[in-house]
Amino acid sequence: MTGPINLRVITPEHIAMDTTCSSIVFPTIDGFVGVLKDHAPMVAALGAGELTFHGDGGANEGMFIAGGFAEVRDNTVRIVTEASEPPGDIDVERASRAAERARERLDANKVEGGRLDLLRAQYALQRALLRISVATKYNG
Repeated sequence: MTGPINLRVITPEHIAMDTTCSSIVFPTIDGFVGVLKDHAPMVAALGAGELTFHGDGGANEGMFIAGGFAEVRDNTVRIVTEASEPPGDIDVERASRAAERARERLDANKVEGGRLDLLRAQYALQRALLRISVATKYNG
């Protein structure tokens, strides 16, 4: 089924996006979920990654989201996330530096704080690489 779906991306600072589209795909902690018009109501925990949607202009669009949760109800998808960035706002050089710092922390000789620091470094590396992926996919 095709038809309008409202997409709203909400961060603690602002409403990052409020638009209408025909399809949406977002990352959950269990994989990706696609939503079309008249999707059944649901709530899902989000993973960090690329939110994609087929916009009114006919082209696929996307943005980086950093986890949170999604609610689907009455042809509206609400994405509540700690951070989101459209591809044009992603600083690839900064993300590359963050990835390099995370790789350095993952070096066996530098993880001194135990399992928690290891998990934080893995998450930081994943997030940096996903930001780079979204930026290069849409910005060339």
